[in-house]
Amino acid sequence: MPAPMNQTVRRALLVTSATLASLALTAPVSLAAPSPSPSPASSGSPSARASASPAGSSPAKSTAGPSVAPPAGMSTVGGTRLGQAGTQVALASGAPVLPKDLTARSWIVADAESGDVLAAHNAHWRLPPASTMKMLFADTVLPRFPRSTLHKVDPKDLAGMGAGSSLVGIKEGEVYTVHDLWLGVFLRSGNDAVHVLSAMNGGVAATVEEMNEHAGELQALDTHVVSPDGYDAPGQVSSAYDLTLFARSGLQKADFREYCSTVSAKFPGATTKNKKGKISRGTFEIQNTNRLLSGDYDITQYPGIAGVKNGNTTNAGATFTGVAERNGKVLLVTVMNPSKTDHNEVYKEAAKLLDWGFQATGKVTPVGELVRPQGARSSAQPGANQSSSAEDGQAGGAGSASHKPVAGAVTGGGSGGLWTALAVTGSLLALLAGGAFLVNRRWPLPDLVRRRR
Repeated sequence: MPAPMNQTVRRALLVTSATLASLALTAPVSLAAPSPSPSPASSGSPSARASASPAGSSPAKSTAGPSVAPPAGMSTVGGTRLGQAGTQVALASGAPVLPKDLTARSWIVADAESGDVLAAHNAHWRLPPASTMKMLFADTVLPRFPRSTLHKVDPKDLAGMGAGSSLVGIKEGEVYTVHDLWLGVFLRSGNDAVHVLSAMNGGVAATVEEMNEHAGELQALDTHVVSPDGYDAPGQVSSAYDLTLFARSGLQKADFREYCSTVSAKFPGATTKNKKGKISRGTFEIQNTNRLLSGDYDITQYPGIAGVKNGNTTNAGATFTGVAERNGKVLLVTVMNPSKTDHNEVYKEAAKLLDWGFQATGKVTPVGELVRPQGARSSAQPGANQSSSAEDGQAGGAGSASHKPVAGAVTGGGSGGLWTALAVTGSLLALLAGGAFLVNRRWPLPDLVRRRR
């Protein structure tokens, strides 16, 4: 079977298997909840409607764009309710209501360790991801090269970048360390840094193929990668659910945690020669564009924030995935494309959802879960420091025989179940979808790096 066809069939089997697994996991909850009404004509904020009927689902809110409402049928990976349109939340007694002024097309709030989804809104709506796609890029490529590896930039390394791309300021002919390049990716969202690292990794096409494969391993089946930097491209999509999976997997890696939590750093400038012929190379400061990490004139640094990635393009609007810790509880939040156009709106809505999540912990019934990667096993000790770089021994460097991405260490502590092959028969179709699916009950984040002042 040709490779592209084999990949398509494999991905289809993953989707089918995950759907069957999630249906089996969440059928009782789904039966107890009223059917969603995805009509875009419905009025009222999603959070207000969810508060009035906490166990049910709310219609999606209309927003401008090529598609104003989520599709009727979305993925059910992680739970049936996550595939339903509108806001999904189950408030118990004493639980705080969701913020009433959320305008994002899609969002999710989840416990980063247990994987419990506390609330979500159109979690599996496939939307343009912008630079939040760089989380998948980093999770795929970070293990490949030691951070001390040197690379001299060839002009062809920077070819193919989209017009108006965000840049860190890499210069042709200059030498950079891999550490420098990753700072450029995470802090300045530099598409130039992404393209240089992709060139080191065998080229953009090879990197995109590996990213799509890794997305499948993470069960991020809403995602299709076209450009490794997240630049707008036909067919490039992800979802709030998948972006959260990428962040969770990346945060298992020490280098990923370090880079995404760094507020500012010195970046190498151009090499110059003075009148006396003395050669020198200075540096300039770069600052993280994640405004919950670095702050801005209209938004403060979020207490306990530790990353992870933001994005903004014409098609995607503003997107953001963040992780924060408070009183020992670690939450992940993803917000995609708020319709409200206020400055830093995506961060303001993310902050509101984080505040709600910390207040609601223990007072809501989860509406789904963040699934584990395919084939994940509970092999590491809780709290183990899992490094992400080849230098730290997790994967081979550029000359390594293995270029297989590492999904992240998985640790145990709760129940685990094995999903074996399931057969579905019908009068016109018999389909066998196989695969091992482990029910995620705990996946601790080792030594989460706090924000650097």
